[in-house]
Amino acid sequence: MTKTVEEYMQKHSEWSHILDPLRALLLDSELSETVKWGAPVYTLSDRNVVGLGAFKSYAGLWFFDGSLLTDADQVLVNAQQGRTRGMRQWRFQAEDDVNVTQVRSYITQAMANAKTGKHIVRKAKGALKIPRILADALDQNKHLATAFDEFTAGKQREFSEYITMAKKVVTRENRLAKITPMILRGEGLNDRYRKQK
Repeated sequence: MTKTVEEYMQKHSEWSHILDPLRALLLDSELSETVKWGAPVYTLSDRNVVGLGAFKSYAGLWFFDGSLLTDADQVLVNAQQGRTRGMRQWRFQAEDDVNVTQVRSYITQAMANAKTGKHIVRKAKGALKIPRILADALDQNKHLATAFDEFTAGKQREFSEYITMAKKVVTRENRLAKITPMILRGEGLNDRYRKQK
């Protein structure tokens, strides 16, 4: 987990030809630069507006309420179809892909939405569904069950979804083995990321 934007940029130096011009555009706006979840995030009045990221095959921007943008150039993609309602990514693979005027117009539009309070209304979560493998572990270990009950519903949901998202049984078992000591320590699945907000 990187703690500064400079550290993030160094860690992903292979994408500097894309990250540097994108960061320059973001810094030239009214947005404030910070690090959340180990990556650069740009906010307006403490509201997440745009993120900057590097991945294996591309680097780019993600717009937190990107589905509200008028995507006239059809450059935005939903990276997690069926899971993500608002967030949209703009992926770049070559320096020539970064059209300064075009990128600036999307950033400006995202800031305008944030200023007027326009945002995606998040769906209320349904009842917590604990996966069978976790439920069995809680039934078999009283200390684990007590520790799990101490977490907020949101943190319980994070643990449950972490296991449920695994397709293979062996992966679910490995994930249970990973989170069991965390639960016993009273450490939420994403606590280490939250501390950097």
